[in-house]
Amino acid sequence: MRLHDLKPRPGAKHRRKRLGSGESSGHGKTSGRGGKGQSARSGSSIRIGFEGGQMPLIRRMPKRGFNNAEFKTSYHAVNLDALNAFDDGTVVDEALLRKVGLANGPGLGNGKAVRVKVLARGELKKRLTVRAAAFSSAAKAAIEKLGGTAEVAA
Repeated sequence: MRLHDLKPRPGAKHRRKRLGSGESSGHGKTSGRGGKGQSARSGSSIRIGFEGGQMPLIRRMPKRGFNNAEFKTSYHAVNLDALNAFDDGTVVDEALLRKVGLANGPGLGNGKAVRVKVLARGELKKRLTVRAAAFSSAAKAAIEKLGGTAEVAA
């Protein structure tokens, strides 16, 4: 196969809509713009939500309630089966998890703090000391069952 043999998949390419090419084409006369009015004029574009000068719906609706999303605490989930990558007796903390790539994304240094939470999916086979911001109760029990420790880091 060579470059000149490559073709787009059937249905991926469309012919350009040829406007203003006679009545019988289906795109003649007003060229798909309807009758008169603002949208029939050249250079016309109306922003989303514009209602012709009438007070838009979004501004007519009352604004009520409370939103605390800006101050929400978010967590990276790290499952128990992922912790099997470490050797017995290792102290696994957030810095090590980020270095290995198990808790990628924004951290405590930049903008919003995203902490690490250990969840209980999978089976842990190593005895580890795990330091994280949070643990599910099942994950904590599984770590301590093997003789490891689950420490909540501040």
